[in-house]
Amino acid sequence: QVQVVESGGGLVQPGGSLRLSCAASGIRYSIYAMGWYRQTPGKQRELVATIITAGGKTNYADSVKGRFTISSDNAKNTVYLQMNNLKPEDTADYYCRVDTFQARDWGQGTQVTVSS
Repeated sequence: QVQVVESGGGLVQPGGSLRLSCAASGIRYSIYAMGWYRQTPGKQRELVATIITAGGKTNYADSVKGRFTISSDNAKNTVYLQMNNLKPEDTADYYCRVDTFQARDWGQGTQVTVSS
């Protein structure tokens, strides 16, 4: 059974930092990409950052470029999102997605709140 588990969310002041982690288990096939997405009430889930596991190519939403960094530990099927200089508009539920050539699996999400 596939499990995708996020951790690391919480409350942080504007300008602060958080590091999200996502660990995947029970994956039967090779993972070719992992990514972070976020969603706020009433809005569609949006891409934050993705990484191709072979080669490490990354992609970021314009709104987080220069502030967020995605990385992965392929041996552990884990992806991280280092978030610096957080802004109130970064407040959202953050979801991890794991892509194989057979499926896309989502985690349950972790909440990030940026507020003073």
